[in-house]
Amino acid sequence: MIVIENLTQTYKSGKGIFDVSFRVEEGEVYGYLGPNGAGKTTTIRGILGQMNADQGTVRIDNMDPRVDTKDVNKILGYLPGEMTFFDNYTGTQFLDYICNMRHLEDHSYRQELTALFELDVNMKIKKMSKGMKQKLGIVSAFMHDPDILILDEPTSGLDPLMQNTFLDLILSEKAKGKTILMSSHIFEEVEKVCDRVGIIKNGRIVAIENLNDTDLEVEDLLVVTLEEENDAIVSSPLNAKKLHGNQYQISVVNNYPEVLRELSNYPVVKINVKKQTIEELFMKYYGGDDE
Repeated sequence: MIVIENLTQTYKSGKGIFDVSFRVEEGEVYGYLGPNGAGKTTTIRGILGQMNADQGTVRIDNMDPRVDTKDVNKILGYLPGEMTFFDNYTGTQFLDYICNMRHLEDHSYRQELTALFELDVNMKIKKMSKGMKQKLGIVSAFMHDPDILILDEPTSGLDPLMQNTFLDLILSEKAKGKTILMSSHIFEEVEKVCDRVGIIKNGRIVAIENLNDTDLEVEDLLVVTLEEENDAIVSSPLNAKKLHGNQYQISVVNNYPEVLRELSNYPVVKINVKKQTIEELFMKYYGGDDE
């Protein structure tokens, strides 16, 4: 549904995005990870046809967003990272304006979303908090029930309860077969809803991880507590790392039988398993080494 090939946009500062290529399949939730300034928003602007890229192509449902803009907008919902509203409008007036632009006559989903996010649409936008404005943006992006959703830092400004409400909405949309591209730097939310994750660093894609791939070699981190301190385990084939006192950390990648056999040589009293998070995967590419 979304195909990006060799998308490049270089700014005068030398920053930008370079040879960015990836695909988002129909019915997939694709997470786009990177810190501020890595190129997430520039990529999204390119996908939406909002910039004249130096090179590369973008297709949304086999359409060129810079040529077939009207048709693309019919099937697309977009939530920008930073939104500008008509401050003197109320929430209702703003949503009415967007509905009129989209010729949207059925407002039932709009009302459902407004209730879901507990949005006071009678309030003037200039009096709304950042979280309230974010909710307003979410409703405007979703209310026409688009086939494709492009969301730039969608939970920014939401409190933890509303963040969970939003993630449940994403899972609900995914169940309907919607295609979703979601940029974020919040690893927990990406882990919860995404099928795949693309990681961008300094304007370049450095990894694409399939979170549903059972063969993905993601470490399990075992925190092993021994009866008493025994640093011999550090130099054993387990290659353990001492945490503190009688606790040691061991990484396991598809070698549980060997690890368990070696651990049987030690007086283990407790084992906690910590899955490597997307944050830890992410830091593998953003850690101290340029490599």
